[in-house]
Amino acid sequence: MTTPAAVNFATLDIETLADVEGVIAAIVPEGGTLSPGARRLNRLSKGALQRAVESPAFEKLSEGDILELGFPAGLAATALVVVRLDRKPARKAAMAAGAALAKLRGTRALTVVAGAQRNLSDVALGAALRGYDFTDHKTGDTPPAAAGITVLSPKPEDAEARYADAAAQAEGVFLTRDLVNEPSNVLTTTEFAKRLEGLRDLGVEVEVLEEEQLAELGMRCLLGVGQGSRSPSKVVVMQWNGGGEEKPFALVGKGVVFDTGGISLKPAAGMEDMTMDMGGAGTAAGVMHTLARRRAKANVVAIVGLVENMPDGNAIRPGDVIASMKGDTVEIINTDAEGRLVLCDIMWYVQNRFEPTGMVDLATLTGAIIIGLGHENAGVFSNDDTLAGNFLKAAQAEEEGAWRMPLGDAYDKQLKSRVADMKNVGGRPGGSITAAQFLQRFVKDDTPWMHLDIAGTASVKGGTDLSPDGATGWGVRALDRLIRDTCENQDG
Repeated sequence: MTTPAAVNFATLDIETLADVEGVIAAIVPEGGTLSPGARRLNRLSKGALQRAVESPAFEKLSEGDILELGFPAGLAATALVVVRLDRKPARKAAMAAGAALAKLRGTRALTVVAGAQRNLSDVALGAALRGYDFTDHKTGDTPPAAAGITVLSPKPEDAEARYADAAAQAEGVFLTRDLVNEPSNVLTTTEFAKRLEGLRDLGVEVEVLEEEQLAELGMRCLLGVGQGSRSPSKVVVMQWNGGGEEKPFALVGKGVVFDTGGISLKPAAGMEDMTMDMGGAGTAAGVMHTLARRRAKANVVAIVGLVENMPDGNAIRPGDVIASMKGDTVEIINTDAEGRLVLCDIMWYVQNRFEPTGMVDLATLTGAIIIGLGHENAGVFSNDDTLAGNFLKAAQAEEEGAWRMPLGDAYDKQLKSRVADMKNVGGRPGGSITAAQFLQRFVKDDTPWMHLDIAGTASVKGGTDLSPDGATGWGVRALDRLIRDTCENQDG
């Protein structure tokens, strides 16, 4: 797994600043008042820092922006950077500052010289998240590993304590990004399951259900998706038991390791992006890593369906009728609407086996959600206002975009089938909504449920503020916070 850069919080010693190598950054608030550490850097650089702070360029900076001074005289560092950040910065600005520093430093060591600023742990988290680089399949000279990040302040203990949970989140995000970025000839269903079994090292209970077991359970919808592939379909159940005797909270992830569309073949252009169609399962894995890494005081079960959707003489066809584990029958109209077939069976299974206190499914489910929300927000569908509200609050706190979408009986009419209990698609109008309506049919009346359509946020070309081009790891931090805020056993 790609490892986030090590972060160290230490007490500022101004006598050592001249010898710091790599990139050294001084945090300066609006108004330009220099902290003791910044004043020392200014003297060492023969007034260069003060001139920068008094320049029009500094005035034009927004909070969280940086200004590079290049090769400063009087310092061993290769770059001196001014960071505009108030003493009580908003979390978004603090993380943006860290991300900007990460982009500038590359693999060089980064030292941040702070004054009495709060949210220094967020600066470090932003730098750690943006420092991700997926290089597993690049040949030639091995790129150097990124050097560590050091944050110097008068009182480092508070920031260090806050960063402990953030470090666990960063690891979970990196695991998700690695899985989503991995090509499908490497991340087969078998390899995916093997990597999830690695969570046992952190104390997660992992169980892999093979095709014979899935057939006995009646997961005919899930098995139908994978029956055209040579890769065996699998279901992986992961349990973190950090709470008391209470029922667990459930995460359900779509894990289509590659999606050709099946017989309803996708256009060739852009099909290479379908390596990321297991993003829901990847996010669930990242959350479980985070929970285990920080020893969360909660019981959480994650279940993921791992399949490959390929065209073959044995593949499911438009017009086929398949019975789900629940017993409802589904007429296949489009074999490219396969994710909901994977999810419906494992959603039913996890409710029957674990009786969860709540259930969240995650899936790169529909292109329609990208048309509606772009790449800024995931679509949020729920039968429970409290669960949805708590998640939206958590997502906002973690700066992960999410937007509530409607559900309603009127949309169910689009799923009516002439020959079965339902169709697997409802046509183009409201495509992401009818997909959610399909899934809701497999939610028991007493189960609080939320569906997250992450098709637009799981992988973003050109990257985001906190991630480079490709996988983002969206949802790991928001779901970790949701579980911390609503499921943690604070007395355990």
